[in-house]
Amino acid sequence: MARKYRLVLLLTIMSVSVAAQDTLPKFTAKTRGNNRVIISWTNLYPVVTQINIQRSLDSTRNFQTILAVPDPHIPQNGFVDTKATTPYMFYRLFIVLDSGKYLFTRSKRAFWDTAKVVRPPVEKNNLPGNKRVIVSDSLNEKEAEKIREKLSNLKVPDSIAPEEKKPEKIFIVKRLDSIVTEFPESNFRQFRDSIVNKTRDTLVFRTADTIVIKPFVPKVVYKPSQYVFTEKEGNVMIVLPEAKSKLYSVRFFEENNSPLFEIQQVKEPLLTLDKANFLHAGWFRFELYEEGKLKEKHRLYIPKEF
Repeated sequence: MARKYRLVLLLTIMSVSVAAQDTLPKFTAKTRGNNRVIISWTNLYPVVTQINIQRSLDSTRNFQTILAVPDPHIPQNGFVDTKATTPYMFYRLFIVLDSGKYLFTRSKRAFWDTAKVVRPPVEKNNLPGNKRVIVSDSLNEKEAEKIREKLSNLKVPDSIAPEEKKPEKIFIVKRLDSIVTEFPESNFRQFRDSIVNKTRDTLVFRTADTIVIKPFVPKVVYKPSQYVFTEKEGNVMIVLPEAKSKLYSVRFFEENNSPLFEIQQVKEPLLTLDKANFLHAGWFRFELYEEGKLKEKHRLYIPKEF
């Protein structure tokens, strides 16, 4: 369910920025200063096996690849270049399509992005921060304090004097090295609340305007088999009520799948295997067969005190 909510959220927020992205083989290159150039695009090709971002001081030659995009299939994608030696660099994309066909896009310089002045909506209530909204240690104290202030109090004044108006800040949302979306500061609370309330993911502020979504990874809960399991003394019990009327066999393996030993026929409904048969403590895998057909694949644990 969390995954479904996350998909709906990203598709909603993505609509804010998709309109600003060109469709391959066209792409968008823009900068807001501070040695940051944002390369982004919309991919409508049915098959794309590779996309490389290239950079050069010249518009036609001496291009060098600065990134091989990890997942070229993502419909809306991009990259933030923070290592350009000058804001006047040229960029282009190298795209590999189906059956080895490839093309180079036209080269272009980044244009200066001047966001429109947008008055944030007046919030009636303040919501406190959340433990799943994290400020990275890589930020300096001044930037970190601004973000903490925003998380603890998102209330804004009823009116903004003309001299106080300024271009609205844009946040970049990433997953690994890929840009997922961008949204204006006025949508910050909506975005934060959607992630915090509808998913179990964590938001990490890597920089003052870059947010990384850290997916929630649930802990695996071990549930013992009802047929082959470890009893309280650490010995292994095999419980097969129909053992006298059916043919059962059990194969045991080390955790790395190397064979340990096999019981070719379990003749008793209740059989106890001494833990000494397993030579050491730790996890072991087993396969239970009924009439030659696999009935269950599972694992068991021999306690460390053994």
